[in-house]
Amino acid sequence: MAIYAIGDVQGCFDELQQLLRLVAYDTQQDELWFVGDLVNRGPKSLEVLRFIKSLVNVKIVLGNHDLHLLTLFHGQDPLFKQHNLEAVINAPDGTELINWLRKLPLLYHDPDSGFVMAHAGIYPWWNLHEAKSYAEEVERVLASDDYVEFLEHMYGNKPDCWSDNLAGNERLRFILNAFVRMRFATQDGRLDFDNVGGPEQASAGFVPWYEVDNRPLADTKIIFGHWAALRGKVSASHIYALDEGCVWGGNLTAMRLDDGERFSVACVKEL
Repeated sequence: MAIYAIGDVQGCFDELQQLLRLVAYDTQQDELWFVGDLVNRGPKSLEVLRFIKSLVNVKIVLGNHDLHLLTLFHGQDPLFKQHNLEAVINAPDGTELINWLRKLPLLYHDPDSGFVMAHAGIYPWWNLHEAKSYAEEVERVLASDDYVEFLEHMYGNKPDCWSDNLAGNERLRFILNAFVRMRFATQDGRLDFDNVGGPEQASAGFVPWYEVDNRPLADTKIIFGHWAALRGKVSASHIYALDEGCVWGGNLTAMRLDDGERFSVACVKEL
């Protein structure tokens, strides 16, 4: 049995199938991990959702584009409006897919391998116990009957720094942003949610989150996606960036957890 962690698919269904053929994926023996952003921008989000939902040996965490789909499905007007998700929204099984999607976790930890997976990474000042606990706070809301009310308050860049005193929607918003939108941080805990460039484009005082000093999880193996500008390359040990920008004409990449070997296929069509 092999475990393959796969970067942001974002509706690139054909590339996903090509990648699985490349690694000779065995549906009965192998396990797939997805770092989130299953949908949007690519041409076949509906096919991606239906396929991944059908898998048995699979682990998935939510990404910001997956959450974007939730807001659109419920007719809300999120901050960024570009999408090609109409096929999912109008699908006969759309409600079933949405209810499956919203109950996926923000963080997955495999104690056997020691790997932790989250879409954007782990906030640099949280230990694993804290990260799991905070993730569960948001997961409970998204899985509840009242989750649509939270979606109305989900968007926003504030607060941009963690405090144990945060409460209500501000607390939930920061936790969610940290798990699905984080890229740059300061040494005193602030996050920059606006800058989507590479590390060389960091604003003054900011570094990639995995370069913050004295991270509690510095020795923990963390898998993440989200940051296409990295093209899979990071400066820190035990950190594995898997978003290589397939939806932007780059690669869709899988990493075999046993030995760290990477397998990639190029974007097969202009998006």
